[in-house]
Amino acid sequence: MTLNPADEKLARLIRADLGEDIMRPVTERYLEEPRGRFTGHAGLLALPRTVDEVAALVRLALDKRVPVVPYGGGTGLVGGQVMPDGPAPLLISLERMTAIRAVYPTENILIAEAGAILADVQTAAEEANRLFPLALAAQGSCRIGGNLATNAGGVNVLRYGNARDLCLGLEAVLPSGEIWNGLSRLRKDNTGYDLRNLLIGAEGTLGIITAASLKLSPRPEAVGTAMVQVASPQAAIDLLSLAHDQLGEAVSTFELIHKQGLQFLTEVLPDVRQPFETQPEWCVLIELGLFAGHSPADALETLYIEADKAGLVGEAVIAQSEAQRMDLWAVRERIPEANRLIGSVSSHDISVPISRIPEFIQRGAEVVAALGLFRINCFGHVGDGNLHYNVFPPLGHSRSEFDDERQAVKHAVHDLVEAFGGSVSAEHGVGRLKVDDLERYGGATKLSAMRAIKAALDPQGIMNPGAVLRAD
Repeated sequence: MTLNPADEKLARLIRADLGEDIMRPVTERYLEEPRGRFTGHAGLLALPRTVDEVAALVRLALDKRVPVVPYGGGTGLVGGQVMPDGPAPLLISLERMTAIRAVYPTENILIAEAGAILADVQTAAEEANRLFPLALAAQGSCRIGGNLATNAGGVNVLRYGNARDLCLGLEAVLPSGEIWNGLSRLRKDNTGYDLRNLLIGAEGTLGIITAASLKLSPRPEAVGTAMVQVASPQAAIDLLSLAHDQLGEAVSTFELIHKQGLQFLTEVLPDVRQPFETQPEWCVLIELGLFAGHSPADALETLYIEADKAGLVGEAVIAQSEAQRMDLWAVRERIPEANRLIGSVSSHDISVPISRIPEFIQRGAEVVAALGLFRINCFGHVGDGNLHYNVFPPLGHSRSEFDDERQAVKHAVHDLVEAFGGSVSAEHGVGRLKVDDLERYGGATKLSAMRAIKAALDPQGIMNPGAVLRAD
């Protein structure tokens, strides 16, 4: 369908309807994404303050057949927040809608507007002696609406689930400009189709999330953190199983780290304090959250003793203070930063069945080696099967030298993921980066159903065209 650019005529209508203060100049930060894979364009930028203003903007865009791109914190890694092609869109940024509307500690519920920074949501929960467990490296700048629109994952999925699992209800503006007030605080509601789960993960293609009813959890009384050397990925999986047998749901985090990631830290971020004098081939970061009457340090020591008897582990460091805990976390959390500084040929956010992770890592190394002398940094949330499997140029070379090989590397890795019954997008979404991948691996029936849903809710195709599904 033919769409029109967001131009000065639309700007005059917006100002007349909503006032001068709603518009802002389009600056570069709204047109870039963190990996530099896409540069977008936009005709207009609007910063609404209320859901009614969001609805009015969408109605004006629909009337003039202008594409709309919702914008959260801009931290997405698959290009869903930037539109490089087609008529210049109207960008609608939720950054002024930041209110924590209500907190219900006895219900373990918090209601936040979509523009609230994730870290601020966490703080509001903490002030009520509760935990909002979604935790990401970008939590100081990403916004909860974007987290839900992409169904963000993070380091606590093992215990608490993805963003989808942490949301009870939504307020959203549909492509028609109508407001859906679905801010339910109910945990049981079987009245028809679940619009909440349809909008979560849709990346702004079916509407704009403006507020959310979020699930909180009790705060653990004590937290224990350790980094443990493991003999192999199989040993890591066996250690995870042992940890679950001993500690059940107390295991909050279980992150696999490869030596290549540690070497990247040494190479470009030498200020990061690493726990082992000799970098191990593999190690895991484990975090426990226990309640009153239990000692995380004792639990970790008991786990280590049993794992050592089974031949699963080598040297270990158990944090003895909050400062030591933060040092251990810095190792894991700064690996993506090191990756960006090195510059990957092709990055892959994938998942495979947990028991098949060791075999996948072995086969992946063989597949990539057949393409060239690349370096692989494989790390991630092994407790939920999500690996960040990133391929880098050989030492002394830059990624630009291998631009013509990126597609071959990506297809080789993703074909292997498909053969293992996995997913080529575990937590980052599809955006614009993986539209081809969705078409290649999604299956005709799934794609047909998705297109039918898109056509039914957004018949004019104005909502984030080109994201998730290819624009007509």
